[in-house]
Amino acid sequence: MVVDSDLTPTQGSKLQVALGVKVVDRTQLILDIFAQRAQTNEGKHQVELAQLQYALPRLTGRGAEMMRLGAGIGTRGPGEQKLEVDRRVIRKRINRLRAELDEIRKHRRVQRKTRTEGSAGTVALVGYTNAGKSSLLNALTNSHAFVEDKLFATLDPCSRRCPLPEGGHIVITDTVGFIRKLPHSLVAAFRATLEEVTDADIILLVADVSHEAVSEHIDAVNTVLDEIGVEGKPIIRVFNKTDIADPAHVREQLRGPGTTVAVSAKSGEGMNDLLRLIQETLALKRKRVWLRIPQRDAGLLNELYEDGRVFERRYEDNTILVDAELDAATAGRLESYFETSVPSETREGAYAHPA
Repeated sequence: MVVDSDLTPTQGSKLQVALGVKVVDRTQLILDIFAQRAQTNEGKHQVELAQLQYALPRLTGRGAEMMRLGAGIGTRGPGEQKLEVDRRVIRKRINRLRAELDEIRKHRRVQRKTRTEGSAGTVALVGYTNAGKSSLLNALTNSHAFVEDKLFATLDPCSRRCPLPEGGHIVITDTVGFIRKLPHSLVAAFRATLEEVTDADIILLVADVSHEAVSEHIDAVNTVLDEIGVEGKPIIRVFNKTDIADPAHVREQLRGPGTTVAVSAKSGEGMNDLLRLIQETLALKRKRVWLRIPQRDAGLLNELYEDGRVFERRYEDNTILVDAELDAATAGRLESYFETSVPSETREGAYAHPA
């Protein structure tokens, strides 16, 4: 029996006794699906962590087999119950998984920094499960990421480069699909994966516009974004699957608040419009400036390369002249270094004087 709600350990135990059948609540069902989909070592670790966090408070009441006594090295003595041994083993495994996932998290940050060097920005695809995020990634980047018509087909983030209409490129990352009432244990376990969303410059909220509950799906995704701390980032709502949707329904959704665009990852409809929106949105967040940095402050170059995009660097006397594109926060911190005169050999139109 499957219950579309979360049950406390006591509720689950009493229902099983009363009905005489195995009772599975919403969280357990979602965890089981995630376990089937996990392919990589990271994905398996994240799912196992969530499963153990779910199971730990539910060890009590499992029957007489939990009351056997244990003894030996590593236990508190012959009087310790089997239940306490199991709890201690699970807690130890949880701590180990967290430590391993923290290492994966650090490694992912290094990979992300290397992957995004020289790009105009980073974009994260988020959306309700099975909204077509992976198909959209493939359509935009001409790649072949795994696509399947199943819930949570993508558990591990997949990043690809995407050229922009006016030159340059962005890095687009596909992420795990969200769902209504996503278990908190899964959100916590997938922290390393979800950092791809919190660190992105732009978020594409992909929704299946052909689904009758598309508005509810968008609300569910926004709830998860709030939970993981996404604030102040530009969000473009991308209504996918227009090739099978009612045109009137598509027009109605496009009239909603915020920046919206209708696309079909299958037919290619709307892809150029989406890329132009991304480019325009990035331009609003960043500015191209020249900075004159004294040699004594040369350490600032690391910040420019880490938080911005450096096009050119010249050494003149005891200063470093840098042509860079910066986000608003970094530009504000470095405003005192702005160069007020444009170098004469700079091509016309290549430099935007800071406001």
